[in-house]
Amino acid sequence: MSGMEPEAPLPTPTRPLVPPGAPAIGPTDPAPEPGSDPVQGQAGNIEKAGVIDNLIELSEMIKFEHTVFALPFALLGGLAAAQGIPPLRISLWILAAMVGARTSAMTFNRLVDADIDAENPRTATRALPAGRVSRAGALALLGAGIVLFGVAAGALGPLTWALSPLALLIILGYSLCKRFTSWAHVVLGLSLSGAPLGAWIAVSGHIEAPALWLSGGVLAWTAGFDILYALQDQAFDRGQGLHSIPARLGTRRALLLSRLLHLAALACWAQFNLLMDSHVVAWLGWVAVAAMLFREQWLVRRGDLSRIDQAFFTLNSLVGLVFFTGHALEWWLSHTFLASA
Repeated sequence: MSGMEPEAPLPTPTRPLVPPGAPAIGPTDPAPEPGSDPVQGQAGNIEKAGVIDNLIELSEMIKFEHTVFALPFALLGGLAAAQGIPPLRISLWILAAMVGARTSAMTFNRLVDADIDAENPRTATRALPAGRVSRAGALALLGAGIVLFGVAAGALGPLTWALSPLALLIILGYSLCKRFTSWAHVVLGLSLSGAPLGAWIAVSGHIEAPALWLSGGVLAWTAGFDILYALQDQAFDRGQGLHSIPARLGTRRALLLSRLLHLAALACWAQFNLLMDSHVVAWLGWVAVAAMLFREQWLVRRGDLSRIDQAFFTLNSLVGLVFFTGHALEWWLSHTFLASA
C-alpha cells in the first residue's frame, strides 16, 4: 500500500435511508402533511406536465410562427383602409380572426394529411403521425379555431360574416387539393390573400380596388414560394400519386413559374402603391421586398435545396413585415410633419 494516499473516510449520510420507491424526506423536502398522499401528489404533477407538453406539441403542430407570412398584410389592409390606425376593437377582432383561421387551417391540414405525412421521411416526425398528439386533441383544437374565426367574423361586420363560410371553405379545402389538382399552390395563395382583403372589409365595410391588388400580390407571392417548398417532395408526390407543380412540370419549369408568380406579386404591390398615392418610404419597402424575392429565387436557381429554409422561411417571413413597415412608417412620418406644420 506504500506510495498511495490513504482512502478518505466514507461521507456520513445526511438524509435518512428510506425504502425504495418512497418519497425521500430531508432538509429541503418538507414532510407531507398529515392525511396527504405523496404518491397521488406526484401523479398530479406528472399529469399537469403531460397537459403542458400536449399544449406545446399542439402549438408546434400548427406552426403558429408562420403567421408572420399573412399577419403583416392583414395589418396593412386595415391600415390602408382606415388611412391610419384602425379602432382598437376592430384591430383585436382582426387578430382573433387571424388566429382562428390559422389554427383551423393548419390543424385540418395535419389531420387529413396524417397518413401521407407518416409515409414521407421529411414529415414522419410531425406530432400526429409520430403519436405525440392525439386525434381527439387535434379535433378539439380544430373546433376551437373554427369557432373563434366565426365569432370574430361576426363581430367585424355583416359582410365579413357573410363571407366567412366561403373563407373557411377555401382555407380548409386547400388541404385536399393535392389529391386532385397540381394548382394547390394557388389555392394556398388564395387562402392567405383573404387576410388583407378581410381586414380591409372589416375596417371599411366594402371591397375596393387597392384591397384587390394587395390581396392579388399575396396570392401570387404565396403560390410562388409554395412551389419552391414543394420541390422537396417532388419524387415522393409522384410516387404517391399526389399533385404539385414540381411533380407535374419538373424542377426547371417549376422554378420558372415560381419566378413569374413573384414578378406578378411585385406588379400587384406596385399597383397598390400607386392607388394609395405612396411616396418614397413605401416605395423603398417595395424595393426591399423585390430584393428579397430576387435573393429567394437566386438561392434555389438550379434546384439546389440545401438552403431552402433560408429561402422559404427566413426571407418570406420578412416580406410582409418590410412592406407593412414601409407603409406604416410613411403614414407616421406624414402625420408627424403635418401635425408639426
